[in-house]
Amino acid sequence: MDTEIKKPTIKHWAEEDRPREKMVSKGRSELTDTELLAILIGSGTRELTAVDLAKTLLDSAENDLNKLGRMSINDFCRVKGIGSARAITITAALELGRRRKDADRPKIEKIRSSKDIYNLMSARLAEADCEEFWMLYLGRNNAVLCKNCISKGGTSQTAVDVKIVVKHALDNLAAAAVAVHNHPSGNVAPSPQDRSLTSKIKTALLYFDISLLDHVIISREGYFSFADEDVL
Repeated sequence: MDTEIKKPTIKHWAEEDRPREKMVSKGRSELTDTELLAILIGSGTRELTAVDLAKTLLDSAENDLNKLGRMSINDFCRVKGIGSARAITITAALELGRRRKDADRPKIEKIRSSKDIYNLMSARLAEADCEEFWMLYLGRNNAVLCKNCISKGGTSQTAVDVKIVVKHALDNLAAAAVAVHNHPSGNVAPSPQDRSLTSKIKTALLYFDISLLDHVIISREGYFSFADEDVL
């Protein structure tokens, strides 16, 4: 009769090599990405340790934490040994990291340049899987009154109702506005539809003496500013 040979678990490792114990004794900065991810995974399977699963998961993201951060719960579940509970835990941890990064940014109170717009919105939009279209409404000194998500769509486009854009501007008594949306593809070049929509929004707002100062397209590769490129 064949005897099943079980793979040694992390419990059989030297204490200083176990991720949790290593964090306690040496601090979080001493752990590798794989070890940190293994702690989130919690436990292994009959064939693989939590560290093995973490290595497999990182391999699926080409060992790129930014790519890992863009993966969805379904993407994680495609890795053998990562069920929905583990996928949700990992996704929640990555989202907390994204929010911390956003919180660390200097608070933008006034829009002075396209860089301010990018800094204000990139944490929300640069890694988003689907297109989102936002409007920033500003006071007379270009202070940010509010940010409104006008629409969310698919991976390549989203529908924008110009009437809603104008309504929010009037509701907030805005003196100026900025349009912002993302391109999940990574290519920040404006499409013909982007140019047409920008023109429509600008014309509609001008009827109420509200200036469209810029339209910024954001991706994980950077951003494009209509104002900077003199195509507004």
